[in-house]
Order: sequence, then structure tokens, then C-alpha cells
Amino acid sequence: MRKKAEKKGIFKIIRNVIIVVILLVLVVLVLKYAVNYSREETDGMLNLLINNNNVTLRLKKDIYINENDVIYLSKEDVANFFDKYIYYDKENNLLITTYEKKMAELGINSNNIKINDSNVKILSGAILKEDTVYIPISELSNVYNIEIDYNKDSKIITFDSLDREQKKADVSKKLSVKYKPTIFSKTVDKVEKAKKVIVLEDEGKWAKVRTDKGIIGYIKKNKIKNIISVRESMVEEKQKEKINLVWDYYSEYVSAPDRSGTTIEGINVVSPSFFSLVKSGKGQIDDNVGTKGVQYINWAKNNNYKVWAMVSNNSYKETTNVILNNYELRQKLIQNIVSLAVQYNLDGVNIDFENVYEKDKDVFSRFIIELAPRLKECGITLSVDVTAPDGSADWSLCYDRNVIADVSDYIVFMAYDQYGNGSNKVGTTAGYNWVENNIKKFIGQEDIKSDKIILGIPLYTRLWKETRSGDITSSVVNMNSIENVLPDDVEKKWDEDLKQYYVEYKEGNITYKMWIEDEESIKQKVSLVNKYNLAGVAAWEKDREKDNIWTIINEELNK
Repeated sequence: MRKKAEKKGIFKIIRNVIIVVILLVLVVLVLKYAVNYSREETDGMLNLLINNNNVTLRLKKDIYINENDVIYLSKEDVANFFDKYIYYDKENNLLITTYEKKMAELGINSNNIKINDSNVKILSGAILKEDTVYIPISELSNVYNIEIDYNKDSKIITFDSLDREQKKADVSKKLSVKYKPTIFSKTVDKVEKAKKVIVLEDEGKWAKVRTDKGIIGYIKKNKIKNIISVRESMVEEKQKEKINLVWDYYSEYVSAPDRSGTTIEGINVVSPSFFSLVKSGKGQIDDNVGTKGVQYINWAKNNNYKVWAMVSNNSYKETTNVILNNYELRQKLIQNIVSLAVQYNLDGVNIDFENVYEKDKDVFSRFIIELAPRLKECGITLSVDVTAPDGSADWSLCYDRNVIADVSDYIVFMAYDQYGNGSNKVGTTAGYNWVENNIKKFIGQEDIKSDKIILGIPLYTRLWKETRSGDITSSVVNMNSIENVLPDDVEKKWDEDLKQYYVEYKEGNITYKMWIEDEESIKQKVSLVNKYNLAGVAAWEKDREKDNIWTIINEELNK
């Protein structure tokens, strides 16, 4: 009896050990494969996939679909995913949205939409719902360049950007689409033979796919065939060589200069002052091209120079204020700029608005935001001139450099007049250390990509006069006239911080001071283009230079 009892005890122990081992194995299997059966947070909800990323939980407001199956996203969500600059003009009850080459305006509860210059009828307009502005996104697919699909069975909406690559493949037989790339995973969808799937990623023996229901999962790679690219990725390439621009300035009362028979070494862009605002005008532009200007354009094109015509506000602060603060006038100005650029077959437009009210900072940005897609549609480059950050209100603080650089092709830092007309202290026109510190601010403080920044350099300096009583005046001296202005025996002293020569001399009761801009000072400033990977250089202005300056700029840019 004792032996029987002992045997039963041993069997009981063995059984318990086996049970424990089995339980441990089950725990391991559960831990290993449970993830393949877990429930998604968005299961049962109306899901939104943007370029195959499920953004449902990131939506600030619910998606709304009306009786016409028009899909609506809130203005906040459109701003988050498509157009961060989308704008509601309460005065005109208009929504203005921009994206790549399109600008659209649509009214609340209006079935009309204006895309660039075309008026289009849509099924449903923007609406106000529970104090939220909703945008009929499915009616704006051509604005945002997306393909939209809504599967009512799976409750999945897909947005696919048409400028992104997309691959499709045929399924060789009826397949189960798995939640994870393993046979142990749950089945999330079934695909019939000869149906197509969108191929997202290659993961070894598995392919990540999207079915026609919008469901994303995995199938064995050897079960799909005829993988083809139905859409290639569209990437716009910027000009590869460094930009070497020179402004060719003349007033609206003078014809374009005759450059025929001449060339400018290394230059690849010229910016003639063709256009300016009409004083007290309502978006009108003074067109100063004329016959001489057309000849100038032909000269530039024949020498393979691109023409980025300058559009100046002539420092008309009040005129600029009136136009910028009125949506209709802004559009009139934009339309005039685009029409002139197309008329004269220009390669680019250089916006030079200076002396702008600080209070107009945001509306100036709106002007650039709304202008950019109109020019981009025509293949015209947009560059915008700005001053150094942290300066005076209406000369520096009037620019939102981050926004301007974001929406335009290039932002041009006019790195001169560090000490200029009206300064109560004498100083250099553009010291190397000041220029470099401001480049760092553009990249760091203003968060601007370095390859969008064109560095403006001066081909002039100032001769300062100080009297014994402390009065200060200055006059501009062109680089090519400096030697004629300075006395023959004046001593030049090199300033290592400014990286330029300084001279000082007296005549009677007046002390003269000059920080010289010459071959060496220009070379040092241009070296910053490569040091910080900037887009290039812009020189102000033609005919102020020494003849050899173009060789020096060109050599430094191409180091």
C-alpha cells in the first residue's frame, strides 16, 4: 500500500510539473503572439489614412460626411495636414487656402470656388458646424493634389498624394491579409484572386499592402505578381549651381541700360528694376520695361542669364499698407505681377518691399503666401528681400522671415547698411562678423533652411564725416570710386573682425572715416556662402563694382 501511495505521489508531482511547463509555454506563446491579435484603438471608428498613415487619433475634430458623400475636415485639421497657412477672411466671409501651385478661395455655404483664375462649381461649400469651420476636402482634391477614396464597408477614407510613388500588384490567388507579418497573426481582410493591392513596403518574405477597402496588412511576397509603379515620385529640383545674382537698378523714370555686347563673369541671374507700385495706387504696377527692357531681357537670355525682375514698393509705406490689408487689392496686385511675368517671359520675380509698417508684418506674409502658388504654377521663381533681424520696427521687425522663406523659393538677406543713412554712430557698411552673426540668426533664431538663403553684398561703402562738435554725416561711395575719393597717402589698416580695411584722416576740423569694400572684403563675405551652405550671393548693384570683382565672386562661389 505504501509503495502504491508513493507511486501516486510521484505521478502527481510529474503531472503538476507537466502542467506548469505547459502553462509556461502558453504564457510564452501568448506573450509572443498576442500582439498579432491586439485590437487597434481606431477599430469601429471612421478612419482616415493620409499617405497610408492612420491619422484618426490625431484629428482635432470629427470627420463629417454630408448627404452628398462630400467629406469634410475641420479648418484646424486641414491646417495640420495640408495648409498651415489656411486663412479665414471674416470681412469677406472667405476661406483662402494655398498648396503648391494652387490658391483657392471659397465662401461659407457657397457652391462656387475660385482656383487661381478659374471659377468652379462644387457640390457643397464650406460650412460652419458647432462653431467650427469645415472644409469640403473631397471637393478640393485638385487643389491639394490628392486622390481620395471612401469605403463605406470598412469605414476607411484614404488620401493619397499624387506626387508620391505608388506601386500596385496582382494577387495570384485568394489570400488572407494578416495584421502582422506572420502566419500566427489575425486576418484583417481577404483578397480575391486577380485583385490588385497597393504595395507599401518589402519586409523580407512578406509585403506590406493596402487592399481596395483601405485596410493595411501583410501577405506573403510570393503570392503577388506583376508589381508595377503606377505613379512616380515627383521631386522638384532646385538650381544646382550657386546663385550669382546682380541687381541692375534704375528708377522708374529711366529706361533699362543697354548691356548689349557685354558679359558679366560668373553671373547667372540678373534682377532689373522693371516694376514698382504706383503711389496711392490700388494694386497697380508701374511697368518700366518698354523697348529697352525687352532688349535687356533678350541680352540676358542670349547670355544664359535668368531674369528675376524686381518688384519694388518704392518705400511707399501708406500705399503698401492699404494694399496689404485689403484682400481684393492684394489679389489685384498679385494678378498684375503674374500677368507681367508671363507677358515678358520672366524666369523669376524679386519682391523688394522696404519701409513697411511693423503692424503689417502678417499681411505682408499673406501677400507672399498668396503670390507663391500663382508664380509656381507658371514656373516662375519667387525671391523676397529682407533686412537683418532684430533691427528697427519698420525696416526689420516688419518681416516674418520664417514664413517668407517657407513659402518662397529664396529669401534674400540684404546684408548691408549695418551703419547707414541716419545712423547716429559711424561704422562699417557690412562687417564680416555682423554678416556672419546674422546668417546664424537666419538659420537658428529664424529657423530657415540655409539653402534658401541668398546673401546680399554691397558694392559700395560710406565716407563718414565727424566735426569737432560731434555732428555726423555720411555719403555713399561706390567701390569703383573709392581710390578717387581717398587721399593718395592715406594709411589702410586691416580689421580682422570686420575683415576689411579701415582708413581715417583729417582735413581741417573734419575727421573722415571709411571702412573699405574691395576685392578682399567681398571675397571674405562671399566665403560665408559655402561655409553655411547658402543658396548663393546677390550684389547691390551693377556699375558700382571694380571690373575684377566678378572674377573674385565667381572663384569664391565655386571653391
